[in-house]
Amino acid sequence: MGQVSASSSVEVAAAPERALAALTDYETVRPRILTEQYLDYRVLEGGQGAGTVAQWTLKATEKRSRDIKATVTVDGNTVTEKDANSTLVTTWTVAPSGAGSTVTTTTEWKGAGGIGGFFERTFAPGGLRKIQAAVLANLARELA
Repeated sequence: MGQVSASSSVEVAAAPERALAALTDYETVRPRILTEQYLDYRVLEGGQGAGTVAQWTLKATEKRSRDIKATVTVDGNTVTEKDANSTLVTTWTVAPSGAGSTVTTTTEWKGAGGIGGFFERTFAPGGLRKIQAAVLANLARELA
């Protein structure tokens, strides 16, 4: 089993505080920035920041989907979503950048072993980066 990771970043026209507030708004902003790969999104607990629990199905490909139940923690300018159903962890980091911010998202999990794991480590990051880039582009538009 190897670690699988995908990361993407975007520059947004918003101060770090505003970008962080948007990222931690799981009730209003998050549903607007998610792409069609996120199915059945709903907030189970909270909805604003730390302590939020949200659930969705991530349809990575026609044949691969993952049911996610994420619990949110916030530490400074980092938002962490830990999946209760797997080893998947997604972090969102906001950093000052010029007149705005850079938002970076990284998703990591322990991949399968053997030949299946080889293909997962080879192809999953690229597909996930495309999904991440689309969500980040939506965030940038939301904050424009």
